[in-house]
Amino acid sequence: MATARYRGRRAATIENEDLRVTVLEGGGHIAEVYHKSSGVNPLWTPPWPSIEPAAYDPEHHPMYGDGADASLLAGIMGHNLCLDFFGGPSAEEAAAGLPVHGEVSTQRFDIERTGDELVMNALLPFARIQLERRILLVSGAARVRETVENLSSLDHPIGWTQHVTLGPPFLERGTTEFRASAGQSKVFPRLFGSADYLEPDAEFEWPLAPRRGGGTADLRVFNDAPRSNAYTAHLMRADEHAFFVAFSPRFRLAFGYVWRRADFPWLGIWEENASRPQPPWNGETLTRGLEFGVSPFPETRREMIDRRRLFDVPTYRWIPAASRVSVEYWIVTAPATAVPETLERPSS
Repeated sequence: MATARYRGRRAATIENEDLRVTVLEGGGHIAEVYHKSSGVNPLWTPPWPSIEPAAYDPEHHPMYGDGADASLLAGIMGHNLCLDFFGGPSAEEAAAGLPVHGEVSTQRFDIERTGDELVMNALLPFARIQLERRILLVSGAARVRETVENLSSLDHPIGWTQHVTLGPPFLERGTTEFRASAGQSKVFPRLFGSADYLEPDAEFEWPLAPRRGGGTADLRVFNDAPRSNAYTAHLMRADEHAFFVAFSPRFRLAFGYVWRRADFPWLGIWEENASRPQPPWNGETLTRGLEFGVSPFPETRREMIDRRRLFDVPTYRWIPAASRVSVEYWIVTAPATAVPETLERPSS
């Protein structure tokens, strides 16, 4: 049912009087959550041309770089799913054809409308996983249900992260505000890039992150520097539901996600602010990723398993042999004059 086109890509949409949600056939990305009254899609659209994952060829598409992330970057948009790991592949996995964040973002999804829902299905042949995602609109919100089925006769340790990325015009330097139900936090263990401004491996309490050279950075307001990059991991508070919310003063819109803390205990905050000179970034990208999942850091599968726990909380989850595991989360929008201090799960 990929009957729509979005930014030159095969897509499917579902809409009501408040929202239009667009998903891409290639990679299954939630590319658009268009809020009709404010006229904005808060999700990130990369500044480079987007192509279907099946069309990517490293010899013919050098514009996307030459790393294991090139096939992902060729088609990435908005909210992409990381499964069955969150981070880069090992050298051996990359040689076997696995891209950054797993094979899901390069797979074709079958999409159909069932009643008021979009139903998306994809097979991950390397991981031997069948994935189903269902999206239902409820006024100014979208309920998303994902089911992962382990087709193997072996228990499967996985990373499973919702890589939500915000971008302009919703995201603005020194202006966009954020709130989250976060507590114990940690900066990425190593320098994250050429314009990293946080102290590597430092532990802190949300929202004040230690700066390199002293002082703190308030992560509740997007950085106003001309160039910066950072990654921090946050353990969500031990409430039944966890959340993050972003607020744009220009569009007077609050946009966020609510999920069960037991499903996804971690939130990663990624910042790319004109710091990456290599293609396809070319020093032009402004993003903030708010990536909730079962793992605190983007790292290889081996590193994920070796880490085991952080702050005494697991850093991956198991999908038992020949079993299914389901999760549910909500995308929430609301007109606002100030950043909300909390975000509630809508009633079904």
